[in-house]
Amino acid sequence: MTSESYRSVVLVKQVPDTHNVTGDVMTKDGTMNRSALPAIFNPEDRNALEMALQVRDKHGGTVTVITMGPPKAADVLRDCLYRGADRVILLTDRAFAAADTLATSYALKCAVEKSGAFDLVFCGRQAIDGDTAQVGPQVAEKLGIPQITYAESILELKGREITVQRTLDLGTEIVRCTLPCLITVVASANTPRPPSARKRIEYKLAATPLELAALLAKWPEFKTEAGLQKHLSERNQLIPIWAAADIGAEPEKIGLAGSPTQVHKINFVVLESAASKDIAPTREGIAAMIEELVKEYIVG
Repeated sequence: MTSESYRSVVLVKQVPDTHNVTGDVMTKDGTMNRSALPAIFNPEDRNALEMALQVRDKHGGTVTVITMGPPKAADVLRDCLYRGADRVILLTDRAFAAADTLATSYALKCAVEKSGAFDLVFCGRQAIDGDTAQVGPQVAEKLGIPQITYAESILELKGREITVQRTLDLGTEIVRCTLPCLITVVASANTPRPPSARKRIEYKLAATPLELAALLAKWPEFKTEAGLQKHLSERNQLIPIWAAADIGAEPEKIGLAGSPTQVHKINFVVLESAASKDIAPTREGIAAMIEELVKEYIVG
C-alpha cells in the first residue's frame, strides 16, 4: 500500500426491526428473542460503511466488515459485499449470547485485533435496538485508541492525521486526530450507496461454512460440501466464522457472564388519542403547543 492508502474496519450489526417489538419477544431474563423478529441492517452502520468505502475510493486501501450475532447475521455481511466491502467476518458463538455493551465491545475489540493491522475503525453512532451509543466508544477504549463520535464528514485525511466534522445538538465541531482512531458516524453523514448488481452476481454464492449444506442443495453440481467450500474459498466468497476461542476472548468477559448490566423491567407505552385541541395557526399558538408536548414528555 502507498502512504495514502488506509486499512478500515467497519463494525456493523443486524438488528431486529424495532417497529415489531412487543412483550411477546422479550425473554424472562430481560433479553430479546431476536429470532422472533425480522432483522434489518442497522441504519447508521450503513452510513459508517459508506464513509469507509469513500475513504478507500479516494485514497486506496481495504474495507473489512465485522459483525457479531447469530448465524443469520451473515445476511448483513452479504449486503456489505454487495455494497463493495473487500472482506467480511462473522463472530458467532453461543458464548456471546445475552451480551451487554461491555461484553459486546470486548468481543469486537478482540476481533478487530485478530483481523490485522488497521488505520481506521468505523461504526454507526448507535444501534436502533439499544440506542445506547456505547459500543463504539467502548471498543476504542479497549483498543487503546482515540475516538471521534457523531462524525458527519471527513474534512481531510492525510498521512497519519484525520480532520472530522462532528454534528452536535447546538452546532458542529471540527476535530483533528492522529491514526489509528475509531469514528462513530451519524445518519446525516451521507447517503449509503445501494447494493451493486455486479457485486450481487459476483457474490451470489457467498456463504458461511454453516450454510454450505443448504447451498449445496441449490447447486448440486459441486457434489460435496468440501468441493463447494474450495470453490468459495478460491473466489473470496467463503464468509469466515470466528468463535470466542478463535479471537482469544476470555470466557468471563463475554456473553451473559461478562455483562454487569441486565434489563430489569420492560414497559410498553401506547399513546392513544382521547381528546383534540385546536391550535391557532400563529407563531404563539405553535410555540405553546411545542411547550406542552415537551412538558408532557411526548417529544424530547
